[in-house]
Amino acid sequence: MAMHRQRTRHGGRAAARLRCAVATALLSVAALASAGCSRRPPTGTPDGAVRELIARLRQLHGDPADARAAFDLLSRRARDNLAARAQRYSAATGKAIAPEAMLTPSRFHLRFEPQRYVAQIAGAHALVEVAGLLPGQRAQVPCVYEDAGWRVDLALPPLPPVQMRPGSDL
Repeated sequence: MAMHRQRTRHGGRAAARLRCAVATALLSVAALASAGCSRRPPTGTPDGAVRELIARLRQLHGDPADARAAFDLLSRRARDNLAARAQRYSAATGKAIAPEAMLTPSRFHLRFEPQRYVAQIAGAHALVEVAGLLPGQRAQVPCVYEDAGWRVDLALPPLPPVQMRPGSDL
């Protein structure tokens, strides 16, 4: 009788270990399956990057984290332009400003409410047509694929050369 209890006890431990291993395997499979079904990042498509930039600019209300999130969706060329503007502002005022702080809520205004986004991709470049409800409500937004994702390539005007006062030795 004592031998029978011992076998059952050991058999019970083995069954418990087996159940634990099966449960762990099922959890691993479920985790992998959910990772495979996860949403594509916003920068996975050009229209996704434009849609995300619009959403982030809408929630931009002076929070540096929100400004940084929007700034990160811009192309290298647009980020460099904003960095040059921030550097010029900092030099003129003596107050350091981050490039993403150049994105201000007062400067962002939608001409219409976007309803549809359609991307035309040609290699590493894309043009996203954004359409509103009315026929004349259209905009074309250029994008570029860089840094392993699509970025919005805002065409910001180049900075004019720094003008020097007559007689200054700088």
